Parts: sequence; C-alpha cells; structure tokens
Amino acid sequence: MEFSGVFSVLPTPFDGSGKVDVDGLRRVVERFLKAGVNGFTALGVTSEVARLTEVERAQALDAVLKAAGGKVPVVAGTTADGLHTCLELSRQAKAAGAAALMISPPRAPKLNSDAVVAHYRAVADAVELPIVVQDYPPISGFAMEPSLLARIAKEVERARVVKLEDPPTPPKIAKIVALAAADGVPVRIFGGLGGVFLLEELLAGSAGAMTGFAYPEALVEIVSKYQGGDVEGAAQAFYRYVPLMRFEFQEGVGMAIRKDVLRRRGLIANSVVRAPASPLDKGTAAALERVLAWTKQQGAAWISV
Repeated sequence: MEFSGVFSVLPTPFDGSGKVDVDGLRRVVERFLKAGVNGFTALGVTSEVARLTEVERAQALDAVLKAAGGKVPVVAGTTADGLHTCLELSRQAKAAGAAALMISPPRAPKLNSDAVVAHYRAVADAVELPIVVQDYPPISGFAMEPSLLARIAKEVERARVVKLEDPPTPPKIAKIVALAAADGVPVRIFGGLGGVFLLEELLAGSAGAMTGFAYPEALVEIVSKYQGGDVEGAAQAFYRYVPLMRFEFQEGVGMAIRKDVLRRRGLIANSVVRAPASPLDKGTAAALERVLAWTKQQGAAWISV
C-alpha cells in the first residue's frame, strides 16, 4: 500500500444513549473521502479507543471498513500493554480487513530498545501486515530516539512507517530520514499532533499527515500543493488554516471540539465524549465560533459556522 498524503484518524461518535454511533461514523468516512483523504486510521488515541469495549472496538472498525469500501486503505490501532494482547488485536484487525496496523511500544517497567525492537519483530512475524510505528511518548511511556526508529525500520521490514507525535517533530523527522538513508532503508514518516506543524514536517521530509482533524480538506490542500511542487501555495494554505488546527488540538478538550465541529457539519448527532474527558464549555464554544468565522473569511468554503 502507498503510505503518503493524508490519513485521517477517525473519532468514535456516540449516540444519545452512549452507544457507538455507526451511522455517524459512516457519514464521517464518506465526507472525508469526498475531501480527498488517502486513507483512514481507526482505533487511535483520538478515537477514544481506551474507552471502548472489545465489542465496540470491533463494531467501530467494521463500520469504518464498510464505509471506506476499499477505496482507500484503513489502518487499525492494535496497541496493547503486552505482546500476547497486541498479537490478538492485530490478528482480529487483519481478519476484519485492515490494510495495516498502528502500534505503540508496549508498556513495561524499564523498557529498553532491544525489547521494543523485539516487540515489533514478533508482531511482524505473526501478522503479515505493514506496521505504523506510533511514536507518542505520553501514551506509551517510552521515548524513542531517532536511532531506535531507524533501527526498527532497518531490522523489521514491515515496520518502515512512523507516526511521529514527539515534538519538536521536524528535526526528529530529518534525523530519522538521514539515518535510514545512510543504511539504504526506505522509511515513511507521518506527522501527527493535529497538523499544527504540518508545513515544517513536510519540509523536513515527512510523507504527509496522519492525524485527527475535523476539516481534512485543509490538510489535503496543504499536502497536495506541497507534493505537487507548490511549496509557496502549501505555505499560504498552512498559515491560513493553522489557527483552527491549533485551536482544535487542545489537550483535554480537543476531542470535544472536534466532535462539536463534526456535529456542526451535520455528520454526527451530538458531541458526546466519554468520561473522564471534558465536554465543551461555554467559553471554549464561543472561542470556536470566532475561529471558525475567521477561517471561513479566509476563503474556506467548507467551514460550517
């Protein structure tokens, strides 16, 4: 599969009774396909995966796969604290039809680089799918140096894609790319973090964005222009949209903002987030109105105010 462009990390919408809103998830996928995304990532951190039951995980992934209909690849998050559980989740994702897996390092006391490499090698040997190595220390509890990520790409052929969420991301991307190139190893790196450093990540050598954002139209425009050689056009688009990206990517309330925007877009029925996440407060809602209106004034016809 081609790892390039924009892969949208999907939310998991819930209906009024708290159940997974399958119809809403389908509408999100369909709208994002129209926006031109190159793929989807289901069961990621911003999918509230840690708050889903096993049944709900399967239900959400199935809904995404059916809605995508094979038009673009779907990456499934299968991170787990231990190898046994990770393998089980990965096999289930493959059986469901996922095109690739996204996996963070396992959680363990005194985790070391050799153990991390062994983890990815074991998954790659057991489940014949590409692996997106998720580098997000707040979740994994383990910071991976550029040399380790380059080593994983060298020693585990199926794990040559990285979802980088460890700022500052641009210099880390450049280091990984250089180290991998020195060994003759192809590596593809996607920036995360809501797209707030997307331009700088592209300039550093990233393959695009793999992140959650309620308006993937913006990400698609930036990446498409950059990859088409229009760096200046990509920069102008980035500076136009980055205030909205920054606003949505707020720790603690970002998921509530994203879901409220999707509700405004008519894609999901409500913006429910599961506890202990915080719902949208009145002040943040008012600020959202302002940044949406400003972004629309900049020429973003797809903005819903």
